[in-house]
Amino acid sequence: MTIGIISPGDTAWVLASAALVLFMTPGLAFFYGGMVRAKNVLAMLMQNFFSMGLVSVLWAAVAYSLAFHGTGKYIGNLDLAWMHDVATVPATGFGGLHIPPLAFFAFQLMFAIITPALITGAIADRMKFSAWFWFLGIWLIVVYAPVAHWVFSPAGWLFRRGALDFAGGTVVHINAGIAALAAVIVIGRRRGWPQHPMPPHMLPWTLLGAGVLWFGWFGFNAGSALAANDIAAQAFVNTNMAAAAAMLGWLLIERIKSGHATTLGAASGAVAGLVAITPCAGFVGGMAPIYIGLIAGALCYLACSIKFRFKYDDALDVVGVHLVGGIVGSLLLGLFADRAFNPAVIHQGVFVNGSWELMGDQVIAVVATIIWSGVLSLIIVKVLDLVMPGGVRVSEEDEETGLDLTQHSEVGYSLERV
Repeated sequence: MTIGIISPGDTAWVLASAALVLFMTPGLAFFYGGMVRAKNVLAMLMQNFFSMGLVSVLWAAVAYSLAFHGTGKYIGNLDLAWMHDVATVPATGFGGLHIPPLAFFAFQLMFAIITPALITGAIADRMKFSAWFWFLGIWLIVVYAPVAHWVFSPAGWLFRRGALDFAGGTVVHINAGIAALAAVIVIGRRRGWPQHPMPPHMLPWTLLGAGVLWFGWFGFNAGSALAANDIAAQAFVNTNMAAAAAMLGWLLIERIKSGHATTLGAASGAVAGLVAITPCAGFVGGMAPIYIGLIAGALCYLACSIKFRFKYDDALDVVGVHLVGGIVGSLLLGLFADRAFNPAVIHQGVFVNGSWELMGDQVIAVVATIIWSGVLSLIIVKVLDLVMPGGVRVSEEDEETGLDLTQHSEVGYSLERV
């Protein structure tokens, strides 16, 4: 397979988008870092930042090839492993793009970096760094690469069925969200939760992180057009509108339920909207992204309270925002998908032509991702808990002291006079 004509404009946009998506990972670190207690802030930042290192190397070694090369329905092959021919051979089914294969490699790498990083918000304050190292590497290869192949690769079985996911509702958010739930089930609750309050130590960081995420998400979604064209422009606008509407939807329900509209709610609501519009971004238009955002903001707020009823300690609401937001967006796409905004839409949404065919494919994609990622993530954490000395969780003493000192021998803040 040969490389087609390279468009400088498309290449520049995809490379810029890749940089924006990478910037989202430190943004996520600040978003999460502000929400944990001060004694665990560096541990949270480190878990996110470390993903940029380990995932990059594993992506080059095997994960990219497994996700994007080969004609198998369920997994790719290793023909492009260890960067073999990556610069000259396009990903399977992407030969018609007007960007260098390396640009596609880089863009998809940034998705692979941030997806497992999302899980860190659920396991905050109690997972050993060594356990995170092993979980991150295994999960990328065993869970993420196959799901990316199913959904994003034209050879994948969900792609062939007709399921749509413009930028990662299933591959990124449902995938990471259900893995987060599996992890906290095995690891257990933080000491003192939910009896003792564990408020965020630095909400300005959380707002800053949310702003960085919102900014970077334009690359995440609009960059997924893989060209500088009208679909990219539509995805860009949809991304902003859904985030704005979801913030309003979240704050409205929060105000009704609690009597206050909080800054944490504003940040969380915006992220919920960004999550929900991700699978839809290049397939809808008009007022649809605003409706999607409003629904996602309200439902994700309500979903975050479920953990208290079922007593699973999802510390920073990864399940409520990413799993639920990803499901909401993926299913609402079955209602709003419109060929008028993207000719790749074969089966339009229920509200466009009354057909339920796309909705059926979306449900199958959601359920398949939940089962695959949920079961395998549970197994990975459980096996690591059995084979690692002392398990995957820090000791009670270390948890009380804080992960910054016990895992990294550092503190986030020094109050001593120099």
